[in-house]
Amino acid sequence: MLSFLIGLPLLSAIAIAFLPRPMNGDNGRAIALLTMLIALIWSVLLGFKFDVGLTTLQFEENLSWLEQLGLNYRLGLDGLTLPLVILNSLLTWIAIYSTDPEVARPRLYYILILLLNAGVAGAFLAHDLLLFFLFYELELIPLYFLIAIWGGARRGYAATKFLIYTALSGILILVGFLGLVFLSRANSFQYDVTLAQTLPVSAQLILLSILLVAFAIKIPLVPFHTWLPDAHVEASTPVSVLLAGVLLKLGTYGLLRFGLGLFPEAWAIAAPYLASWAVVSVLYGAFTAIAQKDMKKMVAYSSIAHMGYILLAAAAATPLSTLGTVFQMVSHGLISALLFLLVGVVYRKTGTRDIDVLRGLLNPERGLPLIGSLMIAGVMASAGIPGMMGFISEFLVFCGSFSVFPVQTLLCMVGTGLTAVYLLLLVNRSFFGRLPEQFAELPLVEWRDRIPSLILTLLIILWGLQPSWLAHWSEPTLTALLVGQGELATPALIVPIDAPTHLPAALELNP
Repeated sequence: MLSFLIGLPLLSAIAIAFLPRPMNGDNGRAIALLTMLIALIWSVLLGFKFDVGLTTLQFEENLSWLEQLGLNYRLGLDGLTLPLVILNSLLTWIAIYSTDPEVARPRLYYILILLLNAGVAGAFLAHDLLLFFLFYELELIPLYFLIAIWGGARRGYAATKFLIYTALSGILILVGFLGLVFLSRANSFQYDVTLAQTLPVSAQLILLSILLVAFAIKIPLVPFHTWLPDAHVEASTPVSVLLAGVLLKLGTYGLLRFGLGLFPEAWAIAAPYLASWAVVSVLYGAFTAIAQKDMKKMVAYSSIAHMGYILLAAAAATPLSTLGTVFQMVSHGLISALLFLLVGVVYRKTGTRDIDVLRGLLNPERGLPLIGSLMIAGVMASAGIPGMMGFISEFLVFCGSFSVFPVQTLLCMVGTGLTAVYLLLLVNRSFFGRLPEQFAELPLVEWRDRIPSLILTLLIILWGLQPSWLAHWSEPTLTALLVGQGELATPALIVPIDAPTHLPAALELNP
């Protein structure tokens, strides 16, 4: 059942490649849209069939592949993976739907999008260390070409920079995994939370440090973040949606699965430093975003700040904060995708993203009133306004982290206030005021631009009002991950087993 989510986009990519020439761009687009719609429906059906009472892998597939290398084709789904798999399918469908129907070289474009989706799905579902690495590397090449071919004026520079950073991340992951398997004398690369238990703490810390740097590049965290703003600015809008909404989550997912999951003892030692690292990333991203004039670059630096919240919550490693990491990953995926879509519309209609040039776009007669309204909703969600999913995720992160790292949590809360500052600057300067004469007759906004944004806004509000719909998938898995390793962790890191680990009653809303 899980291989279907990987095989379907791969087969569709092959089908598009062998379509008769000359191919009408609409044919490839239709195949890609249908493929991702089926994948989205399939992933949602897996959610309905998912047994929330089980903390072990579900729908598991385990086939022997390369026995000499200890490599097995092992896939599995749990409460940490399921929301990310659905998010991947949803945002890929939205990226394809929002693509310009007249996109150049449509055959290659849609093939790369589908390959990217397959690679990300495989990485989330893989429960073999080497298999995860292979899928992790698979997504690198499609994204490189999507930036290098369909990007902006400096696309070559941005794509090469992305390639170098991400390749280094992959090398470090491979080194960490090989070191773990070699030192633990395991006979395969199968994911096992007990792999590092026999190793001395010093060896665990070295391996954990290697993996932390690898995933910090992908997230990205300061000072490994410089590739992200360039990639976002030069990438097309659909590619930015996938980059911020899905690709960055491979890094945060790796922190939880292969950092906290494999090295709980070393993680407990490193946790205070990780929390401080999170503060640096949050505040740097927020202050740098305030200084930006380009709307897209401002949203890109906002992503760096919001990824820091996930590191803080993972460092605290309480059941509540760890649940907050999943909420933050999903909410950031939806909110950042919405903001990038809207910025893309503004750029196409006005020809600029400079907030010092734009004015009055909320004008109800000659401006972009619907886009402006949705932008205000996206800004409210990103700033953590109650009723939006951003508030729920940040509330869980801060409540779960405060008891372990009160100072770092308070400093990260300052970052939330700064989020409101720079996003309100964006909205106030671009959408309010008098519409300049040069923007007096803006082209109409097509439904291709409206529908994806409306869907994302609806989901952000829906999960903001009903967070328990998402929590019931992830909470048992994350609680079991922490409680099951309780004897390895320090008391400050893990709450007692008899402590309440469920979502606060205030958040358990019933329809």
